[in-house]
Amino acid sequence: MKRIFLIPVFAMALLATNTTITHAQEKTVMVGGAAMYPSKNIVENAVNSKDHTTLVAAVKAAGLVETLSSAGPLTVFAPTNAAFDKLPKGTVGNLVKPENKATLTSILTYHVVSGRMDSKMIMDKIKSGNGMFTAKTVNGEELTFMMKGKNLMLKDAKGGMAKVTIKDVYQKNGVIHVIDTVLMP
Repeated sequence: MKRIFLIPVFAMALLATNTTITHAQEKTVMVGGAAMYPSKNIVENAVNSKDHTTLVAAVKAAGLVETLSSAGPLTVFAPTNAAFDKLPKGTVGNLVKPENKATLTSILTYHVVSGRMDSKMIMDKIKSGNGMFTAKTVNGEELTFMMKGKNLMLKDAKGGMAKVTIKDVYQKNGVIHVIDTVLMP
């Protein structure tokens, strides 16, 4: 009897070890002090980044957790806390109020493009588009992409510019590019 009991326990221990090894073998990118695992979805990874706590709070306030956890694929241009800090004082606090949910949702979905667009794809489109190209965001408006020196840049509808500071953070349901400025539709 004891021998039969040990086999399932050994199998469970082996399974737990294999899961740990799988995570250890994944090619991760560090964002906000946390490893971003390609086997996790956008939300599962973002909640671990200390540089994206404002974005995560805004996503929750806008009710977009389920959308960003979906199968996708999605490309997310993720502003850091420092990017949100560039906004006028009180803007974020005002946007997360329930009565401003539609505006917040519009701003956040302006940072999302359907499909998986890695930096190579974006740069190839820039080269073939005479130095820039546009992509339609989930909110329906367009973002313009260009290079400034060696930096991949995004231009929003109001003329604001954001620089990609960390590119190609692959997720189970898409890819994230970290940006230094909040984009405005």
